[in-house]
Amino acid sequence: MAFLPVLLLLLLTVAQRAIGQDSEDSEALPTGCGWGLVRPYTLLCDLDSMWGVAVEAVAAGGVLTAFLLALILLCRLHTIGEAEKRSGVGPILLLLLGILGLFGLSFAYLIEQDESLCLLQRALWGVLFALCFSCLLVQGVRLRRIGLERRSPGGCALTGLALGLSAVQGIIAAEWLLLTVLREGRPACEYLPMDFSLACSYVLALLLAALTAACLALCGKTSQWRCNAIWLVVTCLLSLLLWVAWVGFYLHGIEWLGRSPEWNDPALAIALVAQGWLLLIFHAIPEAHICLRSPPQPTAPDYFDTSQNSTRMRETSFDEDIPLSHRQFVENQGYGYSDENAAGLRTGGPAGPHNSNTGPRPSAPFRSNVYQPTEMTMILNGGAVPSAPPTYTGRQLW
Repeated sequence: MAFLPVLLLLLLTVAQRAIGQDSEDSEALPTGCGWGLVRPYTLLCDLDSMWGVAVEAVAAGGVLTAFLLALILLCRLHTIGEAEKRSGVGPILLLLLGILGLFGLSFAYLIEQDESLCLLQRALWGVLFALCFSCLLVQGVRLRRIGLERRSPGGCALTGLALGLSAVQGIIAAEWLLLTVLREGRPACEYLPMDFSLACSYVLALLLAALTAACLALCGKTSQWRCNAIWLVVTCLLSLLLWVAWVGFYLHGIEWLGRSPEWNDPALAIALVAQGWLLLIFHAIPEAHICLRSPPQPTAPDYFDTSQNSTRMRETSFDEDIPLSHRQFVENQGYGYSDENAAGLRTGGPAGPHNSNTGPRPSAPFRSNVYQPTEMTMILNGGAVPSAPPTYTGRQLW
């Protein structure tokens, strides 16, 4: 619940400043600030400084989108039946909370700084990014496990692992604040950009680990989850490029342009909003869609569909389809029809009266020497009448 502390602290700061604000302040308000907003909140409505209004609008849209997505996941959680998909819901919800925190923290850079606000910014910056990148890392571990063993760790275990990894950055941020603010007595708003970037080195390590896990997940045996791994790789790569861009601009670009003091807050606010929307578009929304998508229903076999059965019938040897009675009839020559037996029936010779019970009937030559396929044989052959097997010599009549 990283977004709630950020919002609460911002509301407390706003209330404290509103109480201490001098009502007789005659300073002219910027263009667009006509709804009672005075300093230090003029960046929220100042049309001359468009970056503040743009960041506010984009961050508000991101907050609404992340909240609706989390609400949809919670409402449709009971419809997710597969264990592999349910295990990914916990990290997604935790990631959405981290995204809400990123958007909420961006509003802190639209207010003029004081000691409490600077402490809030320095404490939550690395923690929120660590929470988001830890969720990416556990998603990579989950996809790698599914690809190798076709089963996923539990959702509670993955969520706990992400919280544990992000807690390390919380300890780092707390020690940094204790050393710089309390021990050295330096103001919280006066810090070097290099120190701020070095304090986030663990966050960058988490991002690199998430990218490595996502690349390994692509090598899994199960192709069903390869789409998730591709989205994760794209998210990690874009996040890495974003971090390289804003760190380079924050450390060297602002100073090179000669806008070192006044462009620090806009650079950090834009980085927060850009990272939040990047995580939403390239990971949270695709992953939630895949989790909520219903699995394909197994289709019942159509026994009257001869598109595959006819092919299998042609490739099958006819010897395997000959009934056992036909094989016995072929092997037993005593039941075979011959000209001598036919002559004996006609002349009443020795084969006639004594073998009348075992000899074929007069109509036997016509009935037994014509191949008569069954209905199933015709269905398997695609409706055409198949030819008789090479070893067929007649149907047994008795």
